[in-house]
Amino acid sequence: MSRPIFDDSHEAFRSVVRDFLAREATPKADAWERAGTVDRDFLLRAGELGLLGMQAPSEYGGGGTSSFKYNAVVCEEIAKAHIALGSIRVHADIVLPYFLGLSTPAQRDRWLKNLTSGRAMSAIAMSEPGAGSDLAGISTRAVPEGDGFVLNGSKSFITNGRIADLVIVVVRTEMTDNRREGLSLLVVENGMPGFVRGRSLDKIGLKSQDTTDLFFDNVSVPRDNLLGTEGRAFEHLTANLPQERLSIAVHSVAAARSAMEETIRYVKQRHAFGRPIASFQNTKFEIASVATEIEAAQHLVDASVEQHDRRELTPAKAAMAKLFSTEVQGRTMDRCLQLFGGYGYTTEFPIAKMYADARVSRIYGGTSEVMKSIISKSVGL
Repeated sequence: MSRPIFDDSHEAFRSVVRDFLAREATPKADAWERAGTVDRDFLLRAGELGLLGMQAPSEYGGGGTSSFKYNAVVCEEIAKAHIALGSIRVHADIVLPYFLGLSTPAQRDRWLKNLTSGRAMSAIAMSEPGAGSDLAGISTRAVPEGDGFVLNGSKSFITNGRIADLVIVVVRTEMTDNRREGLSLLVVENGMPGFVRGRSLDKIGLKSQDTTDLFFDNVSVPRDNLLGTEGRAFEHLTANLPQERLSIAVHSVAAARSAMEETIRYVKQRHAFGRPIASFQNTKFEIASVATEIEAAQHLVDASVEQHDRRELTPAKAAMAKLFSTEVQGRTMDRCLQLFGGYGYTTEFPIAKMYADARVSRIYGGTSEVMKSIISKSVGL
């Protein structure tokens, strides 16, 4: 399909990203899956190429663009490469905007160059064992003490938790009747006493994307590590969630399209009853349905990217993009795997991995049910 949201500069950047992933990521993908994380040398090279900070100012080593379109190109090429590189997507698409939008000049000088270069990787710790999509239910506490805070609590399902040098932790700094008030963002740095990383979680998919529990036992965090305004974290989070959900939507559509393309190649080569599977009416109908849904999702996502660049993407519109795209991704993976038959259930073909990797898209970044709740409120329900 024609996609006018991208111009020649985006396509040139796409070629660079694609070549980089083919050269630096694909040969190591199996080793990363066994290790449960990507290696730091790769992340440093990604930083050198500019993949970790396209939206950061050039004086801090970034790409100097406010546009999300270059990030979208990276998302799409990662999906096409069939490699779980949430380490890059979380760092660049989700965490970096908090540093860009909320940090003081002194904080920028301390952190940004390391973040854009890959010398410091980042994570954001929101989810807790008792508070996943319910951000207002966060119970991790940070009590003001002296010239800082004493942090206690735990976080769960944290992408980059294992490798992050800087973790933005959502904490409760004040108990109020309104659960959305009294939340703050504290930057916890690697090596702070009392900051402990738990085991890497054994997931059914996204094997090379490290996911870890984090624990905080009387961690002393200086006030200089307060990001944004104390007590207003809920507002800060709400402002940045549209880009997080847009990133997931972009990746979901690209992954669905890649699965369809893999399946088309397979059904043209695979024979049954003396002829290619592609010649059967059921195969044609299934691919036609998948292609139509992907086309619709692509138009919705591209329009959302344009709205986001114009600062017009609302939380409800971002929720629509995430909901529809991830549901399309799930249906696509299921229908495509079916066309592979028994081979689709083996790891011999990439569709099996793509199927497993896709399942979490309807969970992280806000479940499909939460997206529906946001959308329903936007239409007056």
